[in-house]
Amino acid sequence: MARIIGGVACSHTPTIGFAHDKAAGDDPVWGPIVAAFAPVKAWLKEQRPDVAIVVYNDHVTSFFFDHYAAFALGVGERFEVADEGGGPRDLPGIQGHPAFAAHIGASLTADEFDLSFFQDRPLDHGCFSPLSVLCDHAGGWPFPIVPLQVGVLQSPGPNARRCWKLGQALRRAIESFPQDLRVAIIATGGLSHQVHGERSGFNNTGWDAKFLDLIVNDPVRLTEMTVAELATLGGYESAEVIMWLVMRGALSANVTPRHQAYYLPSMTGIATLVFENHATPAHESEVRRHREHMARETLGLDALEGTYPFTLERSVKAYRINKFLHSLIDPQAREAFRADEAGAMRTAGLSDVERDLLARRDWQALMHYGVIFFLLEKLAAVSGLSNLHVYAAMRGQSMQEFLQTRNAPTAVYSVSGSDPSARKPPHR
Repeated sequence: MARIIGGVACSHTPTIGFAHDKAAGDDPVWGPIVAAFAPVKAWLKEQRPDVAIVVYNDHVTSFFFDHYAAFALGVGERFEVADEGGGPRDLPGIQGHPAFAAHIGASLTADEFDLSFFQDRPLDHGCFSPLSVLCDHAGGWPFPIVPLQVGVLQSPGPNARRCWKLGQALRRAIESFPQDLRVAIIATGGLSHQVHGERSGFNNTGWDAKFLDLIVNDPVRLTEMTVAELATLGGYESAEVIMWLVMRGALSANVTPRHQAYYLPSMTGIATLVFENHATPAHESEVRRHREHMARETLGLDALEGTYPFTLERSVKAYRINKFLHSLIDPQAREAFRADEAGAMRTAGLSDVERDLLARRDWQALMHYGVIFFLLEKLAAVSGLSNLHVYAAMRGQSMQEFLQTRNAPTAVYSVSGSDPSARKPPHR
């Protein structure tokens, strides 16, 4: 079973990445930042985690307010470095851990955390600023990550108690994963700072010291504080420290603080903490009971003949082809596809197998491969076919055979709208 070896808490201000990229270890301004992270880096190198869960918040880079979730879990295979306006930092992308992420997603959902799931989104300084100082990465990162993005920028959002409970649920998720993994939890953000309004530049070093004491010795006290109280004491944006409670809630009450540092160079109090975890391993019966809890809602689905639930695993496996079919909602993409199907598929980087399935319009095989039906109906509309052509193919029937099974055999429809070429008579 997987186990949590410890937790790291640190700030994620861009100042950290700037200090690293300047290679200013001896500089009186930038050097203390690098020095504060050095013991944490050494601890991670010594402990050699197999995977890290990174709890962070995006800064309106990869997540915008057209769809802003309280908690978004990264389930993809790889995460690149985001361009935040001046070009991305010169850092390699980092591997994800889809199998572990899918398990975490299923467990947290069973524990009533309504997550959003993401792939193919780059990560901004909330994740990469501290990681770049925590790990050697010239030849690639030493471990994959599962990013957990917390929506702290828009109100209403998660509160301290909810983040603490999420951490407790995260512990159950990790300890019930069947593979033997050494897991580190890295929580980022804070400490005291405010970056907007007339209060911009506010800091409270006294509160920062008190917070660092409480997160070690009395974290439950922090869960009782409101976002407004945290913002009053530490500055509005400092309320993101609730993300540290996700990490602390996942650890045992019995922890050993291995390192603590604090430095305030400019706008943000930069802190680093390392906790070694001393949790008692979960008993077999606990793990079995939690896995049964996770499986309750889907128990029996695998026995439904001809039914293929769209799981996170299928979503990751077929992401590329699903993304290509989703692009057909764009009129220009549709036109390019109609003009040169083979060329459009090559440009999208589809594999030989995927291009062949699409070229043959093998609806049943596409569904078995992992394409969700609601993207198949978009391909059907672009191809001048009705939804019912796809339904019939799914059942291995001709169109006429399928129509005879309907109460209204003349009701033939598709999702095509005002695009006249999508309403042409079916040609297949």
